[in-house]
Amino acid sequence: MVEKMLTDAGLDVALTAAASVDEAVHRVTRRTHCILVDLSGPEGDRLTGLRRMLAVSGTAAVIVLTGVDDVSLGIRALAAGAEDYLVKREIDGPLLARAVRYGIERRRADENERRLVEARLTAAENARLERGLLPVPLIDDPSLTHHTRYRPGRSRALVGGDFYDTVQTADGTVHLVIGDVSGHGPDEAALGTQLRMAWRTLVLAGHAGERLLGTLDTVLGHERRDDETFTTLCMVTIAPSRRAARMHLAGHPAPLLFTGRGPDTRVSALPDHAHGPALGLVPGADWPATEVELGEAWSLLLYTDGLIEGFAGDGSSDRLGTEGLVELARAASGRGMIGRALLDDLVSGVERLNGDALTDDLAVLLLSHR
Repeated sequence: MVEKMLTDAGLDVALTAAASVDEAVHRVTRRTHCILVDLSGPEGDRLTGLRRMLAVSGTAAVIVLTGVDDVSLGIRALAAGAEDYLVKREIDGPLLARAVRYGIERRRADENERRLVEARLTAAENARLERGLLPVPLIDDPSLTHHTRYRPGRSRALVGGDFYDTVQTADGTVHLVIGDVSGHGPDEAALGTQLRMAWRTLVLAGHAGERLLGTLDTVLGHERRDDETFTTLCMVTIAPSRRAARMHLAGHPAPLLFTGRGPDTRVSALPDHAHGPALGLVPGADWPATEVELGEAWSLLLYTDGLIEGFAGDGSSDRLGTEGLVELARAASGRGMIGRALLDDLVSGVERLNGDALTDDLAVLLLSHR
C-alpha cells in the first residue's frame, strides 16, 4: 500500500520491505535515503524498534507510521530523533510523498549543519593552536621597537614555512632570525616552527654565530621529511651598544638598513658577499660573519623572499628583487612611513606591482632603534 501511494504521487522510489526490526537493521545501507518505521505493536515495544533504527540510520531520514492516533506517542518519536510522525489511516499518497521528501531534505540540512559546526570548531581549534606557535619577541629595551608582518601562502592557514624570532639575552645583546623552509605544505610549516623553537633555545643557552648555525643545520637534518628539504636563513646579532651588528646569511636575501631620520633617511641593502649555503644542503658548511655599523638611529628590515619574488610591475616578466624593494622602501620613507605603517606600505606596494596578492609565504620583521 505504501509503495502504491508513493508511485501514484509521482515519487520514484526503490522500496525495500522488512518484516521486522531485526531484519531491517541488516538491510539499511549507505544508499538508503528514508526509513519508514511502523510503531504498531505492544505499548512497551513501540519506541524500542524506533531507537534501534535510529541507531543504524546514518544519514537516512526516519519517518514514523502508526495506526494508533496517539499524539503523545508522536511527540516522543520526534523527541527520539524521527523527522516526522504520520497516522496511517489519515494519510494519502501526496501527504506521504511530501513527508518523505521533507524528511530527506531536513535530514540533509541537519547533517550539513552538523558538519559545518564541526568544521568551525576544528578551524577555531586549529587557529588557536597555530597562533600559539607564532613567537612573542623577548625584548625589554625601551629604545627598540619591534614590528612584524606574517602571512602564509596556504589557503586558510595561519602558519607557513617561513619563521622569525627575536630574543634579547641577559648581556643586552639582541638576536634576530628569519628563515624560509623550502615548500609550502603543513610539513614545512611544522619544520619551520621546530627550527624557530630550536633557534630560540640555542640562543638562550648561549650559542651564537656559526656554532649556532651548525647545530641548527643538524636539527634540520634530523627533523625534515626528506633529504631535498632545505632552509634559507638570515641571523643578525645586535651589540648591547646598539651601534653595531653581526650578520650571518645562509642562502637568504640580506636585510635592508634604514639610517637617519625623517626625509634624510637612507635605505640600502646590507652587503651579501659573505654568505654560506642554505641549511640542509652542504654538510659541514661555513657561514662567515659580516660586521655592520648601524649608527645612532636605525631600522633593520628582515624579510623572506616572498616579498621580492613578485613581479616588478603589472604585465612585467621581471621580478621585483632586492633592488626593487629598496626603491619601494626609499619611497615609503620619503613619505614619512615608519614602524607598522612602513611594513603595510611595503607589502601593499609589492602586491600592487605584482598585480595581485602574493601567493608565497611571507614574513617581515622590522626592528628600530631611536
